[in-house]
Parts: sequence; structure tokens; C-alpha cells
Amino acid sequence: MKVEDFDMFCTLLKQRSGLVLTKDKAYLLESRLMPVARKWNLKGLDELAQVVRTRKDEELLRDITEAMTTNESSFFRDQKPFDQFKAVVLPALLATRQNKKHIRIWSAACSSGQEAYSLAMVLNEEGARLAGWRIEIIGTDLSSEMVAKAKAGVYTQFEVQRGLPITYLVKYFNQMGDKWQLKDEFRSRAQFREYNLLSDLSPLGQFDVIFCRNVLIYFDQPTKTKVLEAMAKMLPPDGVLYLGGAETVLGITEKFKPMDGQRGLYTLSGVPAKV
Repeated sequence: MKVEDFDMFCTLLKQRSGLVLTKDKAYLLESRLMPVARKWNLKGLDELAQVVRTRKDEELLRDITEAMTTNESSFFRDQKPFDQFKAVVLPALLATRQNKKHIRIWSAACSSGQEAYSLAMVLNEEGARLAGWRIEIIGTDLSSEMVAKAKAGVYTQFEVQRGLPITYLVKYFNQMGDKWQLKDEFRSRAQFREYNLLSDLSPLGQFDVIFCRNVLIYFDQPTKTKVLEAMAKMLPPDGVLYLGGAETVLGITEKFKPMDGQRGLYTLSGVPAKV
């Protein structure tokens, strides 16, 4: 790939998604964009770059962005965040939200929906404790393809084997040939919509818990700061933010602080932790 084409694609992706690619990721760009070139009946990346420069076709730009930002997910990924949610976060919310009995959870950059559905399963297993409560789980992603997959709730045998207990597979899914679909009544527990984390987040409303795990690693520092500070405005004083195990807010924003003894969990700075 020509240097100028690589730079052009990198600039385009950063503007549209926040994704930052270094020169050692040229192979990734090539492998993910070749299928886009073939879809558009183009001979290769040189021609793809030329079309991007001359036509500014929004559908093509969307295909390029989605090809580069579609990331892998799995049910109960890393497990610990879900254990923390059940043992630490949820009990605190049940105590402090007793009057309104309403909890909102956001799975940001939700990919194909496994994180949101994993949370729905954790909550469903609580049974009687949540009787009379209204729990909203909202998943958003930049990719329209991933949002459509999340809404459909259909996963391959490989996808359901990764992290999903066999008892949950039997309880929450129906088999469809060589694939599995979440049962209709359970699929409605999570809502999904297309949304770009670089846009104005305020229309999404306020959330008690935000999951934004393994997303910021793809952004440069100014973009990380922008996204985190926007999320800080969406949380109540006792709200909780989840980041990936290798992510941090240190040196990026002063709006959040790590929760004592809870790796990957953050609360708003200047607010005594109640969790």
C-alpha cells in the first residue's frame, strides 16, 4: 500500500471513529479493506483509495469504517467484571435505587451484543430480588452490521461455546440448525442502536452503570479524554464506569478515580464511593 493511501485511510478512520492506526498496523488495514474493495468491484486498495478521494460516497465510507472497527466479543468476557457486577455493583444499586426501582446500564461499543446479553442473564438469575424493578440495558455500536446482529441474537456454535455456561445455553437459547438464537422473551431484555462515541452522547440520557471495556485502547489520548469526560456527565454521583483490565483513567482525565480494591471499576472523582 502506498504511504499516502495509508495516511489517507488513517485520517479517515480517526475522524469517523476515533481509531488510531500506527504504521505497523498496515497489514491489518490491508486485510480488512480488501473485502471492501471486492464488494465494490474494485481491483485493489489503490483503486479503493482513489474512489474514496474522488467520490466521497457515504455508503463506501461506512463500509470502510465498519470493516476496521468491528471487534471480537464473547459472552462473559473475562468473567471478573460480571462477578463484580453481581457481588459489588448490583447490591449497592438495589439499596440506593429502592424508591424508584429503576436501573439503566449502557454497553458502549457493544459489538454483536454478548456483553449486554451476559448482563441480562446475570440480572435474570437474581429472580425475586428484582421483582418490580425496571432494568434497562442499552447497547450501542458504530457498526450497523453489529447492531443488526445483536438485535437478531443469533450466534454460531463457536460463539456460544466461548464463555457461556452450558446451563445458560439451554435456558436462554433455541437451536436453529447449526446456530443458536436467544429466546424472544429474553432478547427483549436488551435494546440496541447505532451510535458513535465521538458524537454528542447526551441524547442517550443518564446511566447508573457504563460498560466501556477494551474500547479506549484504540483511541489517542485527546479522544480518550473527550469520551471519558462526556461519560462522566452521564453518570449520577454514585454511578460506576467499567473499563478494560489494561485500561486506566490516570493521566487522561480527573473526572474519574479507581474504585478501591476493584480492578477495572471507576467512580466519579470527589464523590465518596458508596459501592
